[in-house]
Amino acid sequence: MKTLRSLSLFCSTALVYTSLSLIAAAQGAAPAAPPAGPRPAPRTPSLMQPLSAPIDLKFDFSAGPAKAGYTRVAPTAVYAADPGYGYEPGAQVSNGDKGNTTTSDKPFLFSAKVAEGNYNVIVTFGDSSVATTTTLKAESGRLMDMRVQVPAGKVVERTLTTNVRTPHLAKLPTNATGREEVSLDQFDPSSSRDWDDKLTVEVVSPHAALRTIEIVSAPTAPTVFLAGDSTITDRDGGSGISWGQMLSVFFKPGVAVANNGQSGETMKSFMNALRLDKMLSQMKKGDYLFIQFIHNDSKASWPQTYVEPETTYKAYLKVYIAEARLRGAIPVLVTAMDRGARGTGAPSHGHGGYPQAMREVSEEEHAAFIDLYSISDTFYESAGADAGKILADGTHSTAYGGYEFAKAIATGIKQNKLDLANYIVDGFKDFDPAHPDTADSLNLGELFTSGSGRGPRPGGPGGPGAAGAPGAAPGTNPAPARDPGLGPL
Repeated sequence: MKTLRSLSLFCSTALVYTSLSLIAAAQGAAPAAPPAGPRPAPRTPSLMQPLSAPIDLKFDFSAGPAKAGYTRVAPTAVYAADPGYGYEPGAQVSNGDKGNTTTSDKPFLFSAKVAEGNYNVIVTFGDSSVATTTTLKAESGRLMDMRVQVPAGKVVERTLTTNVRTPHLAKLPTNATGREEVSLDQFDPSSSRDWDDKLTVEVVSPHAALRTIEIVSAPTAPTVFLAGDSTITDRDGGSGISWGQMLSVFFKPGVAVANNGQSGETMKSFMNALRLDKMLSQMKKGDYLFIQFIHNDSKASWPQTYVEPETTYKAYLKVYIAEARLRGAIPVLVTAMDRGARGTGAPSHGHGGYPQAMREVSEEEHAAFIDLYSISDTFYESAGADAGKILADGTHSTAYGGYEFAKAIATGIKQNKLDLANYIVDGFKDFDPAHPDTADSLNLGELFTSGSGRGPRPGGPGGPGAAGAPGAAPGTNPAPARDPGLGPL
């Protein structure tokens, strides 16, 4: 079990009032009386992070000279804080297409130093003589665009919108109690690229033909914040691929997913580590907060974080809802997918009264609700020979399972008639759990091979400063860091 953290005070008097009132009500006590008069309109809390100066970075991946206004990136350019761009260790790239592109037959990552926030990333690629198929990811394996096919002699442009964050919070006022940084733990290295001061793009192609990348600030883009445990978190590699990691591929450019889910978290520990505070510090009117907590919150053997479904579980959900609405954001409740039997994928029909409790909170609070629990059971029972391919270990989804669950979330967004549905990609077909896609038709395993070509993670063995550099001969780059495994939920 992960190390439990000490409690921190909530970052606003509104949260203190809300949490005490709701928990008191859940325990049968009379809640504190609300202030008299009309309810005030949502306001922006005073601890919002300051806005950063707009960024517009342009990189040219040809053999040079660089296009006007662009910075040329040589195949040997390993990332360093100065100049603030380059390939991550492990990249094996070279110039191709008569010097017009950077190419590789293995996945590689390019990073640029940026301030936290939302960004549009405009990528151009294509080869003059070879047809290419390219998949693009961002940060810690976040799927952004999948299998873009480009005929020989053509160049395409794709725009991705993604979120960058660091653990830092705004400096506290004098004598204010609290901390100024999220408490990262032993599981955060599995999604370390979600927490650094860089924007990372991963290119996956059997014949990459990267031409340019432009990174532009997108401060007005709505953000979809995700709060939950390991069943929704991003990962740099490994066998567990969550719906949170897959969700971006179902959105058009213009909306960013900020996946703050992490292994072992509960509603209580998520707050104690200041992960909730981090999201609230960046949240603005028109954003969304998707909340999926059940797997760990229901563990009575974890006494410091256990919540009972009919009382404290519902009370803490209402705190998250209230804090999102205080900032003008839209809360969305998601029941956790069911566990399945190892090997067969047969549903366990677990989670007790928690899914029903979440449903009741959605009705009481008039909050959007997506019943992924019920959807998953139908999916498991209808997948036939693919049922055992949905979950990697009985709890965490495979790339196939994560993709289908993300598709279910996108369908739920439409069914709840959220404005966010306007950003769902054209041609999207609703997920029908009784008639899911087949694993073979999606063939996602090749896009998420554990550690393949990704290089070591920052802070891990062979991290920054290790021997080897992009452009080096095969076999001279450092070996990828060992996959730490799925760990607790």
